[in-house]
Amino acid sequence: MFGQVALLAHDVAHRQVFRRRRPSETAGRIAGAAIGMGYGWWQDKHTRHHANPNHEDLDPDIAPDLLVWSQDQARAATGLPRIIGRRQAFLFFPLLLLEGVNLHVSSARALGNRTLKNRALDGTLLYGHTAAYLTALFLVLPPGMAIAFLAVNQGLFGLYLGCLFAPNHKGMPTLTGNDRPDFLRRQVLTARNVRGSWFTDLALGGLNHQIEHHLFPSMPSPHLRRARPIVRHYCQDLGVDYLETGLIASYRQALASLHRAGAPLRRARISSARA
Repeated sequence: MFGQVALLAHDVAHRQVFRRRRPSETAGRIAGAAIGMGYGWWQDKHTRHHANPNHEDLDPDIAPDLLVWSQDQARAATGLPRIIGRRQAFLFFPLLLLEGVNLHVSSARALGNRTLKNRALDGTLLYGHTAAYLTALFLVLPPGMAIAFLAVNQGLFGLYLGCLFAPNHKGMPTLTGNDRPDFLRRQVLTARNVRGSWFTDLALGGLNHQIEHHLFPSMPSPHLRRARPIVRHYCQDLGVDYLETGLIASYRQALASLHRAGAPLRRARISSARA
């Protein structure tokens, strides 16, 4: 349920539900508060991602953190990312169990940024969610069961979100420095679509039509499937690569890319061992 609310918050923030800014922000903050995510922080982060998808310097979604997304990031990694990066393809799905907690923590940390708009309101909603969520858990369940529910709920929430977003851009070409192709190529060449049925649309919230979503972010998710053949044919006419694949294949490509990105760390470890 948390995952579906997150998808609703995403669509509302893109003004797919309301045309005007104020009702979109109000609904987005309510949906964000329901899952413990700061609306202002997420909106800023996601806007920068849409402007420069898969750009190592400009897209916060591929900024090096626990994982490295390119071999250049791997060479610069230190501490825990350097250790994890060696086997990050194998650790990717287990680490997603922490993604829900990471979203909560990142939302809370962003409140310290004075440039964040409406941070007092976001803080009130965020901490209100935390208080209400924990109070309800420990009132309804014994302490042990409450902690177990908390761990399972947040773990599955993070895993679901990670599985939603991993097929979209991971394993696709990345940009660096002054690389800045035109809008069409910037959005199409860095994304992949995932083929599937209506159930795929439901499970992935329409984000399986990632190329169309990036080209038309305010288009309601249910309509993206209709735009797909038009966009595909247009890209074919222009000679722009348009990638579609199955869900399992998309994960395979993403994991293979993660494994390649960590190669310098594995080589460095072998060299150190020989020395």
